[in-house]
Amino acid sequence: MTKISVKVDGVTYQDEVEPRTLLVHYLREQLGKTGTVVGCDTSSCGACTVHLDGRSVKSCNVLAVQADGREVTTIEGLADGDQLTDVQEAFRDCHALQCGFCTPGMIMQATDLLAENPDPTEEEVRLGLEGNLCRCTGYHNIVKAVLQAAGGRAGSTATSTSGGDQS
Repeated sequence: MTKISVKVDGVTYQDEVEPRTLLVHYLREQLGKTGTVVGCDTSSCGACTVHLDGRSVKSCNVLAVQADGREVTTIEGLADGDQLTDVQEAFRDCHALQCGFCTPGMIMQATDLLAENPDPTEEEVRLGLEGNLCRCTGYHNIVKAVLQAAGGRAGSTATSTSGGDQS
């Protein structure tokens, strides 16, 4: 066992973990942060995306011991109480989910994308989300939501494209 100290959603936790424990399993099983979804365990789908020191990472590709001394933000820690972030509001407003399985990872990735590029084009949004898979929506409303969160530009090119998988 290895002792770690990690700040998750503003709270510092000190725990012992097996050195091989993935961050996603630590978050879900030891801390109860079940909004971080286990999708594939191979870093292919992005459902487990969290922020590590402010940057998005796929938590199934990071060991819990690698988070020692660092700060993790999960989907549960993104909003300020009942006050959703602009990205969360846009996902709701644009119906950017269907089954909801990919939604936490998409929101975390979109938040990081907009922090790095606050005024992306539709193409930049699509490229920024390409590591996160949605099996239901065809990405149309997800892209629309990210553009809306970026400043209400969703009515431009994102709504002129047809549905279907356009990733």
